[in-house]
Amino acid sequence: MDSPTKVETEDEYIHVRFRDPDQFEEIRTPDWAEQPAHSVSSGSEVRMGKEQSSDDWQVATVLIKKSVGEEKAAEQATEIAEKIES
Repeated sequence: MDSPTKVETEDEYIHVRFRDPDQFEEIRTPDWAEQPAHSVSSGSEVRMGKEQSSDDWQVATVLIKKSVGEEKAAEQATEIAEKIES
């Protein structure tokens, strides 16, 4: 799994970006990703992206509740992404 490329706080979430959203044809927040995400960080969300040249979906961004703090959010987001992509 790649390391986060960007970590920024917006509204009630910390957005931990793993891949540039511009590289994807489509981005979704799939329901099935909720369980592995919540097992690491309650209330988190996973945005998955589908590249134009492929049917594969990859983790684009993980959203972690702002109360966690940016450093811990990056750690939790990496753990979530690893669970989903393994």
